[in-house]
Amino acid sequence: MPVPTISRDRRSGLLAAAAVAALLLTGCAQDSSGETGEAATAPASSSSASVPSGRPARSADPTSSAAAAAASAEPDSGPAGTAAGVPAPMAESAPVAVRIPSTGTGSELLHLGLREDGALEVPPEAPGSPAAWYDGSPTPGERGPAILLGHVNATGGGPGVFAGLRELAPGDTIEVGRADGTTAVFAVERAEQYSKDAFDTRAVYGNTEGPELRLITCDGYDRLTGEFDDNYVVFATLVG
Repeated sequence: MPVPTISRDRRSGLLAAAAVAALLLTGCAQDSSGETGEAATAPASSSSASVPSGRPARSADPTSSAAAAAASAEPDSGPAGTAAGVPAPMAESAPVAVRIPSTGTGSELLHLGLREDGALEVPPEAPGSPAAWYDGSPTPGERGPAILLGHVNATGGGPGVFAGLRELAPGDTIEVGRADGTTAVFAVERAEQYSKDAFDTRAVYGNTEGPELRLITCDGYDRLTGEFDDNYVVFATLVG
């Protein structure tokens, strides 16, 4: 998979853009008959999310509970100015794969950006698709919230790559392989379900004190409309 070159000056401004507008993305799959597919009680796949343009700013403006705790902790610091016991941020390196041992999830990672209309690209639909890294976010392991997206289930039925996100519990690990041969290991902190009409942009995309990860998929399927009304977001922090 080609590794894109990412300029540093694009890492700022996501939160400022979010203050102006959040872009609602859709990506529901259909089966070959054109009807919305279902897998068991789950509907067709989607990984849409409200995503503002630009990269998350990297200054110390913590918005997650982990970052807030680090910011309010005693000034005992480790390497590179990080809090004691917290791994220092890693150098920039594009992600190539994600693995979640507790759910048996494994996927190569696409690199997706924004469409011409400013909407976030979503992974291809069939068969459940690989997961994808939003290339407007920091690379996993860098300071800030790295964003991974994946479908909840596949076109025409069956699980999508992020079908198991609801099974994750605090402390479960997420491993992201990087192009430089290193692996960024994150521990799940919490998960939240957000209505797409009231997506908490600051919590998901806001600045963080240290390296964090967000896994995003769709949730809240409405059988009457055949659409997903919500997003499910897993929050994780770098542990090694």
